[in-house]
Parts: sequence; structure tokens; C-alpha cells
Amino acid sequence: MTVRQAAVAGQFYPAQPARLRHLVTELLDAVSPESVPAAGYVVPHAGYIYSGSTAAYSYAALALDPPTRILLLGPTHRVYVGGLALSGADGFATPLGVVEADPDLVTALRQAPHMSVRPDVHAEEHSLEVQLPFLQVVAPGVPVVPVAVGAADPTTVADAIEIALGLPGTLLLVSTDLSHYHPYDDAAALDADTIERIIALDRGIPPDRACGAYPLNGALVAAQRHSWAPELLSACSSGDTAGTRDSVVGYAAFRLRRTHV
Repeated sequence: MTVRQAAVAGQFYPAQPARLRHLVTELLDAVSPESVPAAGYVVPHAGYIYSGSTAAYSYAALALDPPTRILLLGPTHRVYVGGLALSGADGFATPLGVVEADPDLVTALRQAPHMSVRPDVHAEEHSLEVQLPFLQVVAPGVPVVPVAVGAADPTTVADAIEIALGLPGTLLLVSTDLSHYHPYDDAAALDADTIERIIALDRGIPPDRACGAYPLNGALVAAQRHSWAPELLSACSSGDTAGTRDSVVGYAAFRLRRTHV
């Protein structure tokens, strides 16, 4: 079994299993989710002290109706890739154990256009890894297939999502933060506009508004195809949590609500 080892434990989230589980549980317990049919969720990916309280809104909702498997899409921060990239791993380690990949979904996704297998892209990528401990708490035992999304056309990403949706019980999870390094009030205005655009299914969100714009725009194309309605669950910035207000990063959590059940 090939296992992708944790790269940012002790940086983005606690490396000690007990501390990590306690923190995730504490963040989830602060949220009162509503049970609504969902095709997927959008979550931020900063350190838990910054964005964990926002991510918890999506994960607490996900916990009410755990899926069969999860397609996790996130951007690349360290290694460039054109298109989309699987990790090649059979499992993904965190301090809470190993999350297994779904072999059926991996096999299906290998046939997607512009899909490659790039362990180097995944090796140090935090946007995907930081989601795993939350999933281990809210959906233990549910397999996950993380896909790193580089400079890919939204339709290409949406086509990969379609392949995943061909397997019943697949949930989509998109990892993205919002604006980066603006003063607090400026960021709030920019992020409010971006949130409106996401709710309006604008598939042209630029990377300077959302670092996960490529997977996000693909998800919005899929939402158009299936009549999913993005619903804001929570939003804040690092200036509201653990950072200064001179230069902040924005975060938001969305539910991709099914309108036809």
C-alpha cells in the first residue's frame, strides 16, 4: 500500500492525535448544522486557528449525511501542474490514521481528460491535506480521492466531476480560500463580491479572488449542469480569528445544495 505521508502536521494543525481530535471536535461542536440535501461543499484550507471555525460549518453539515466516497479538489501551491493530478497513493496519512483512497473512483478518474498521476504535486500540498482530519472525524472510514487542480479549464474540471458523479454516493469537496493579503476592510468588500458571484454561479472567478479558483470554477460549471444552488454557510477572514487586520486572507464555507432530490 502506497501512503502519502502528512506534510503539514504541526504547522497547519496539531501533530498530536489527541490534541488534533479535540480541536476538530471543539470546532464542530460550535456549529448547529441544518440537514439539507447536498451535492458538495466548499471549504477553506488555512491553518485551523485561522479558518477551522469556518470550515467546521461545511463539515458539521456533511456529518449529518456521510457519503459513500468523496472527490476532494484543491489548488496547487508548491508544484505547478497543467490540468489535474492524482497522487498515485492508496492512502493518506494524518496523525489520526490513514484515509484510504476509493479504488473505483481512482480508476474512473484516470480516464478523465488532462488527468495525470503526479506524486510530486501532492507531496507537500496543504490545500488537500488539511481537509483530511476533519473528514476522519465527521465521516470515519469514508474513502477520499484528492485531486490537485492546476491551470485547467472549468469545463475540463467539470468533466472530471461528472465522471466521479457516475459512481453513486460521491460527494464533491472543493478547497479554496478567498482574497489574500489586503487590509481587513478592503478584503471584506472583495470577498463579499466574490461570494455573490459564487452564489450566482459565475464560473469566471479569478485566482486573485480565490486561490482555488480552478477547482471552484469547475465546480460551478457542474452546479450549472445539475442545478445545484451554492449556499453560504459562513465567512470570515484571518483578521477575525488569529491574524492582524493589516493584511488578511478571506475564508468561506458553502453548501452546494441539490434543488432536485
